[in-house]
Amino acid sequence: MLVTESVIILAITVIAVVAMINLKDYVNRSEAMRAMRQLGIEILKWRQQFANEHPQIHRLAPPEPWIERQRVNLPGNVRLGELTYRARYIDSESTPDEILAYTEKSYRSPLVGKGYIVLFLDGHIEWMSKDQFKELLSKQRGKSPLELRLLQQN
Repeated sequence: MLVTESVIILAITVIAVVAMINLKDYVNRSEAMRAMRQLGIEILKWRQQFANEHPQIHRLAPPEPWIERQRVNLPGNVRLGELTYRARYIDSESTPDEILAYTEKSYRSPLVGKGYIVLFLDGHIEWMSKDQFKELLSKQRGKSPLELRLLQQN
């Protein structure tokens, strides 16, 4: 009887710990995605304001220092991690599906897993697996040396 109860308690504890790890990672990813979504909204506001104030200049993305200042005030900013901002590769020929910013996230939970939170030029965000991200990035114009190394990795 004592052994059976101990095994049941141990099994319930293991299930609870695994569930909490999955929940924690899911919440962290959700918060990071919320921060990226908010950053996308701020960028779209900037683009609209910039277009109204400077109609002669066709600038599609704010400068990186502006992004860093905005990022400090984002809810969930801490969970966003290291952000790669690709404004230097955005020009008048860029399409709405160009990657504007991304961050790599790696979670312990197999349900949440590893991947990238990607912000596109049109403001939408997506969670992508590493393979999906590498395939999309390979189609994008202008890559940094770090991105080229990433694409060469298996």
